Amino acid sequence: MIPHESQRKASVSAADGVVTGDMVAQYAYCARRFHLAYVEGRWADNASTDEGRWLHRRVDAKDEVLPSAAEAADEAAPKVNRSVSLADEVLRLFAKLDLVETNIADNFGFRSAVPVETKRAAAPDNTVGSWEPERVQLMAQGLVLRAHGYAVDHGIVYYAGTRTRVEVPFTPELEARTREIVASIHEALDAQGGTLPAPLDDSPKCRGCSLSGICLPDETLALTRVPEVAGADGEIRRLYPARDDAVPFYVQEQGAYVGKSGESIRVTLAKQRIGEARLKDLSQLVLCGNVSITPQTLHLLCEAGVPVVHLSLGHWFYGITAASGLRNAFDRAAQFAAAADPARALSFAKEFISAKVQNQRTMLRRNASPSPDRALAEMAVLTERVAEAHNIGTLLGIEGAIAACYFGELSSMIRPPKASGDEAHLSGMGFDFEARNRRPPRDPVNAMLSFGYALLAKECTVALLAVGLDPYWGFLHQPRHGRPALALDLMEEFRPLVVDSAVVTAINTGMVCPGDFQQAGTVCVLEASGRKSFIRAYEARLDQMATHPMFDYRCSWRRLIALQAQILARCLRGDVPRYQGMTTR
Repeated sequence: MIPHESQRKASVSAADGVVTGDMVAQYAYCARRFHLAYVEGRWADNASTDEGRWLHRRVDAKDEVLPSAAEAADEAAPKVNRSVSLADEVLRLFAKLDLVETNIADNFGFRSAVPVETKRAAAPDNTVGSWEPERVQLMAQGLVLRAHGYAVDHGIVYYAGTRTRVEVPFTPELEARTREIVASIHEALDAQGGTLPAPLDDSPKCRGCSLSGICLPDETLALTRVPEVAGADGEIRRLYPARDDAVPFYVQEQGAYVGKSGESIRVTLAKQRIGEARLKDLSQLVLCGNVSITPQTLHLLCEAGVPVVHLSLGHWFYGITAASGLRNAFDRAAQFAAAADPARALSFAKEFISAKVQNQRTMLRRNASPSPDRALAEMAVLTERVAEAHNIGTLLGIEGAIAACYFGELSSMIRPPKASGDEAHLSGMGFDFEARNRRPPRDPVNAMLSFGYALLAKECTVALLAVGLDPYWGFLHQPRHGRPALALDLMEEFRPLVVDSAVVTAINTGMVCPGDFQQAGTVCVLEASGRKSFIRAYEARLDQMATHPMFDYRCSWRRLIALQAQILARCLRGDVPRYQGMTTR
């Protein structure tokens, strides 16, 4: 998700090496959160950040200019200014003050000021009545006010939750702590990427943090400490929602036109509205074939961080239109360095293939009838050779042999309901499957597999872009013009349990039938009705819950894909020591 407008402005300050008051507060709260938000440019909202933004709506409605202390000294009465932006050029410190109360000049002609910071929460029940992040943020505001000639000896935190004003004295100790944090922030910004700080260990701060799903504190500690796990009770906390509220929106009607209406997108065909979706409900906009979209709609989606996925009518994944994304290029630098190291690239490739093979065997054990014991045994023997592969070519050969065993038994999982009437006879097709074929697929099962893999490739591409990796530079799949090699790498472990499972379910439950396909020579394609039915099966599968094998909590398959992309990025940067593929029991 891209940052809100306030975070984008702060990002500009970070790029210029300027420290903001919010950075000071974030660093005091959690150095890792600060690094993710302001060094790597990652951001996510939750109910708390949305509520805080709503609370500041009056303050942010209009910026006001604070007169200099000399000009203010001539005024006879106290004055209140809202949304005041000030900077200290020496400290390279910028602050946007919610409210500043300036008082009449004293006997020496100095005019004093009191910064007031608004917080949505209730006042804490501690000895000082406030938290350190709020105190240092106020002290930073006091420093910039002093730089402009005002006498400042305290600030006020207004807690909207309890409607309480808490005075914060600007003591020498608080000033020293604030200056120390400002210096640490400058050091982090000047390091041009640097090292991501370690996560907090079983901290209650993580539960309310909007970046917990990006930070993954317990997961990172678990992967670092294996077999020891994070958390005082031995459990890894899932600190992010099990499912996303936003979902992909598919537009398949040929000749359709996608425009915007306020904060919604609207789909029309022949000047008739055929669909509409609110922006906040979209995770992706997927355009299939001959579908037009207006520039204004693209601008809106880019601003909201919603990628536009382009698929051909023949189900080829063409690419993605998205915002410029993360400004941090160091994840990609680490990715390219790992890809250039044959030994390290091979280690990643082995993890992708090992997980894929294990999941293929799981699919056969669960769904094949009768049980293909011979194929399972042969796959087990070949799996042992994966760890012994000395190069990518050998690994691909082993993977191909395993795939031949797996697809040779795929038909044993397919048990379609009997077609009513003469439907199967009229179509001239059934769901017989002999072997995997593609480009083009020659039977209905292969047509669905190819379509499903294209959908999964776009899902993995979106996940990799979200964490700052280049989806076109892989480890197992070698880079080639137009091919999302790393997305193909990541999707290996999800092919059997997402796409193959969706294909089997769609056939066995009658969601798709032989009449949903068209045969043209040796080419078999899905009709529009078949595409819609299969997309429903595919999306339903992504929304199903699964248990992560290492973290032992449940979340949707779509979440698991995003989680594996995050772990891959963290492994490349050295935040976790080893990448482990996603498998299921």
